[in-house]
Amino acid sequence: MAAATRRQRAVFLSDVHLGSRNCHAAELAVFLDGLSTRRLYLVGDIVDLWWMAQRRAAWGADQNRVVEALHELARAGTELIYVPGNHDRPIRRFCGLMLPAMQVRRRAIHQIADGRRLLVTHGDDYDAATHFGGFQERFGDWLYDRILAGNRVTNLARRRLGLRYWSLADFLKRQSGAAERYIARFVQAGLDDARRRGLDGVLCGHIHRAALREVDGLVYGNDGDWVESLTALAEDADGSLVLLRHDGTELERLPARAPRLRLTLDQAA
Repeated sequence: MAAATRRQRAVFLSDVHLGSRNCHAAELAVFLDGLSTRRLYLVGDIVDLWWMAQRRAAWGADQNRVVEALHELARAGTELIYVPGNHDRPIRRFCGLMLPAMQVRRRAIHQIADGRRLLVTHGDDYDAATHFGGFQERFGDWLYDRILAGNRVTNLARRRLGLRYWSLADFLKRQSGAAERYIARFVQAGLDDARRRGLDGVLCGHIHRAALREVDGLVYGNDGDWVESLTALAEDADGSLVLLRHDGTELERLPARAPRLRLTLDQAA
């Protein structure tokens, strides 16, 4: 059985960028159709309102399938919690509200089954600690858009050849020392934030680099994205954390610690 079809305690996904031409909506729709979870966190940039305001929206049958899959999960009893990011920032005006299909939160605290408490946040709050601005950053944004265009073309060709998805964008970023230093600053900013709040780690998105590891006793989890890595994070019933690829393959796993006496699901921050 694929990992994505197991009954999970919670699932975290972000950076879908629905409405952008870079979104892999078809793969996400399949992933959601096979999902069974008590709680689904939508950790920002789910709908790319920025792209849709600046450029022509890319919306079709696959995007509608994603929306319908989310509605189906809600109808089946999955609790949906939306933590808006920078590309869907206007939704933050609804933070604190209980909408008919979901809760909207600025950030949340998720308590996993072994008792550890993790900050759930999109991650754009850390831009002040990671971005230096100026021409280099603007050029980087322009270059990244071109890389994603190359990623689309590459994987169109791979599909026609019967090959599985492969992220050209992630490969190129890993060759860049500047990109790796930026990601290291981001990880440290997230861990510092969790430590200041007295929490056991952070689960986030924003930088389009999936990861799951323990650093100095704190959990760092990044659920990746659906324009490059096509990944999500999940918590199994025993509290183990798992990084999943879109086809359900496990990429990383953090085993649960010995459970504490009292088990709760999470608290809104």
